Amino acid sequence: MTSSERMHRRIMIKQNIPLYAMLLLPLLYFIIFAYVPMLGSVIAFKDYRFIQGILGSEWVGLRNFKLIFAQKQTLEIIRNTFVISLLTVLVSFPFPIILAILLNELRMKWYKKLTQTVLYLPHFFSWVIVGGIIVSVFSVKHGPINFIIESLGGQPYQFLFNPTAWMSIFLGSGIWKDSGFNAIIYLAALSGIDPTYYEAAKVDGANKWQQITKVTIPCLYPTIILTFILATGKIMEVGFDRIYVLQNPVTKNISEVVSTFIYEVGIRTGEFSVTTAMGLFDSVISLLLVLLANKLAKMSGNALF
Repeated sequence: MTSSERMHRRIMIKQNIPLYAMLLLPLLYFIIFAYVPMLGSVIAFKDYRFIQGILGSEWVGLRNFKLIFAQKQTLEIIRNTFVISLLTVLVSFPFPIILAILLNELRMKWYKKLTQTVLYLPHFFSWVIVGGIIVSVFSVKHGPINFIIESLGGQPYQFLFNPTAWMSIFLGSGIWKDSGFNAIIYLAALSGIDPTYYEAAKVDGANKWQQITKVTIPCLYPTIILTFILATGKIMEVGFDRIYVLQNPVTKNISEVVSTFIYEVGIRTGEFSVTTAMGLFDSVISLLLVLLANKLAKMSGNALF
């Protein structure tokens, strides 16, 4: 490296000191709350006891992994986690894209702002509130849905106690709560599309649908692939609060997932070693899925790393 290059680098560093300072807090956040807790994964290989601590607890190797995979319930929990998460990704993933495209086509600013506000609002409700709303709406005795069914001469239907209906409500609640907020990233990508592309398409005689399919969606491909890779990393991750507030004993055979298992076995019964082993296995599978998705994305030249 020449002296002029070293001088240029020093100047660039000095000019970007405010940016480095702004990056410091997020960096500390991830170090303290993401990377340091990873050291606790060693509990998965120990017979952890509070009194003895992590370092003092007996090393048992792979015994905890053998224990969880020897149980039939474990395989069922992993299956439920994978199925629910995969359905969530496949069903929910297109909605923010469609929503962003529709919002982008709105020309009345006041109506666009009103629609965005209404669609973003559910994201800021906790799942406890959303769960309460869902239980009230689909209640057998006092729910408005069953009230309409009865008024039309039908019989009340136990939506939340039927596995198929429960799964549909679970997926639908996630779409209603998060699609509006998740559309923000696509709206940002849409704002960066060069308007001359649309002008050229109009000159070629393209109608609105053709402009969307031939210009808008292809320009969104890098963003879509990026968000898909990130979503793939969460295929083995089902939010505890979302499942817990909607779960009931009747549908527990399809709704018992890794996060609820960790709560029931780890927090309530104190089997920290077993649940840490389950969580570590879950994290490894998620990492492999991200690597696989990124490798597939490389074929289109839009890999994340």
